[in-house]
Amino acid sequence: MLRCVHLARRVNIGSLSAAASTQAAQYRSYSSLSYRKTPFSNGHSELHRQPTLPCNNLQLKRAFSDDASSEDSPMNQPREAMHYDVVIVGGGPAGLSAAIRLKQLSSEKGIDLSVCILEKGSEVGSHILSGNVFDPKALEELLSHNEDGGDKWTEALFESQDSHATPVSEDAFLVLTESGGSYQIPNMLLPSQLHNDGNYIISLSKLARYLGEMAEGLGVEIYPGFAADEVLYSDDQTSVRGVATKDMGIGKEGEAKDTFERGVELLGRQTLFAEGARGSCSESIISKYNLRQEGGASNQHYGLGIKEVWEIPEENFKPGFVQHTLGYPLQSSVTDKVYGGSFLYHQEPNLVLCGLVVGLDYENPYLNPYKEFQRWKTHPAIKSHLEGGTCIQYGARVLNEGGYHSLPKLTFPGGMLLGCSAGFLNAVKIKGSHCAIQSGTIAAESVYNSLASGEDAEEKTVASTGEIDSEETPVEVTQYAESMEKSWVYDELKEVRNCHEAFSRWGVGGGLIYTGIAAHITKGKEPWTLPTPVGSNAGESKTDSKATKPAKDFQPIDYPAPDGIMTFDLLTNLQRSGTYHDDDQPSHLRIKPELAHIPESTSLQVYAAPESRFCPAGVYEYVDEKLVINAQNCIHCKCCSIKMPDEYIDWSVPEGGGGPQYQVM
Repeated sequence: MLRCVHLARRVNIGSLSAAASTQAAQYRSYSSLSYRKTPFSNGHSELHRQPTLPCNNLQLKRAFSDDASSEDSPMNQPREAMHYDVVIVGGGPAGLSAAIRLKQLSSEKGIDLSVCILEKGSEVGSHILSGNVFDPKALEELLSHNEDGGDKWTEALFESQDSHATPVSEDAFLVLTESGGSYQIPNMLLPSQLHNDGNYIISLSKLARYLGEMAEGLGVEIYPGFAADEVLYSDDQTSVRGVATKDMGIGKEGEAKDTFERGVELLGRQTLFAEGARGSCSESIISKYNLRQEGGASNQHYGLGIKEVWEIPEENFKPGFVQHTLGYPLQSSVTDKVYGGSFLYHQEPNLVLCGLVVGLDYENPYLNPYKEFQRWKTHPAIKSHLEGGTCIQYGARVLNEGGYHSLPKLTFPGGMLLGCSAGFLNAVKIKGSHCAIQSGTIAAESVYNSLASGEDAEEKTVASTGEIDSEETPVEVTQYAESMEKSWVYDELKEVRNCHEAFSRWGVGGGLIYTGIAAHITKGKEPWTLPTPVGSNAGESKTDSKATKPAKDFQPIDYPAPDGIMTFDLLTNLQRSGTYHDDDQPSHLRIKPELAHIPESTSLQVYAAPESRFCPAGVYEYVDEKLVINAQNCIHCKCCSIKMPDEYIDWSVPEGGGGPQYQVM
């Protein structure tokens, strides 16, 4: 059962709508809904994956007017509120690590803080996608505070999730040629950050489920299936008070249906945003408080990672094999400026995790990342690993590539940015999970020191009183940023701070040379910074959207037709993501009113409709020269909010529980 602190002080518990419960139940075949009892389970051996939020008036009757503008409309009724010491938005590695560390400190120090996590996926892990060769140092540090010391996390992960953490046994880096050849770069010439000794091949979605089990066992309240839709600010707008969940049961036309449920306010003394790359709440806060300018940061840059998981015959399986590539299909010469490459990992018992990452600062509007990925699999150096196998899952997600130069100011009154919401990914190392976990751990320690220190600290906690003191002013926990700047996370990112820009300026050849010099000689201490060049408009800072050039400068790309065996059409693969959205809800992909002219007169006419190619879920298409948005296909990759001409799409959260249902990603 979920642990509810001081339940008597809260309003009555309601139930989720039947529709939401039914939706979540559709994707349980590979999930970990029944957990084994573990040493940190605190007596809770069975955990509910669809909890309830308190509410007096969630199930509102149709006696109210359906007109949203009417005062008696159910959509205008007051929202119930829940108070916590710490509210965490996002149930990924960063958010879960922060929650776990907060509860570890509560146990160690004797002052308890109440902690909750909001997760928009139907269950923890269902929206998590990553490569993933995993550096365990941050996780091992976090788990070292548990009673069992955490040194057997690989065994615990398997016991909990039936998922292997396979030690890396062989590491290869290839340059692929269009003719089918390949050349291996000797490991001694590669940056040390690319070496994978001591790392593991894992499913990050399974690791998240394992950490979710641990967090709940320690007393964290986790609410999967509830999307944070709105950031709540103080009356003077100077601090963050918490978040509100999205109203559910609203029809396509904006009317309240019979299943309407009002959103709930989750108020925290501190709110930690750990939504992943391009999180909607995080981006709104970065914009509102000018955190990039305050932090002296460049615009963030992104890559689109597209991934498949295959089951392969035993005779083709090489446990622990890791392979990365450059060259075909994204680069055909040393001067090509398309930033990206591929990964292919062999995870026990017989899985191959393979994918392609394409930097979204590419110029050619005809480039189709999904189709590039499909034809990459036909290269002999890739095809040989997949032959005779079966693709069992597909997905995609954007990732941060800006690195050190793109990190915003991390804190603001009432909260902070964690993990990929802040941009803690090392693109050269091709890893970010370890940085996310470490940022969550450091954030938790900073928040705990702030909230549990000083005179009468325990009497002020929500864990003790059940509510936030109305006289308390949200603080800005600057210790978090200070500690991060002293951590190995910043050391890692600073060492390769100019490498992404080197690829953008000088192509794959120049980028490799510069990265080699930075990794082996200067190690980030070069006395210069490669600034992000201006975009298509003079004086404007470059964004991935502005990197796209007019279609007249390029020729359409003729991609081979899928064969249904090694390569697949997009809609067939999309089924493997388990994506689901209720059709009868307003689209969560909205054209910004002030940019409505872009899809009408610019995107198709000038750029040949790049959104019909870069979206890895087939959401956008033009029919009779008019844009059609198939929002129900969306896999929450966030690419459209980045690469659209002039960024004309506003990506907002759909009803909680919607989206992909990743199981082994």
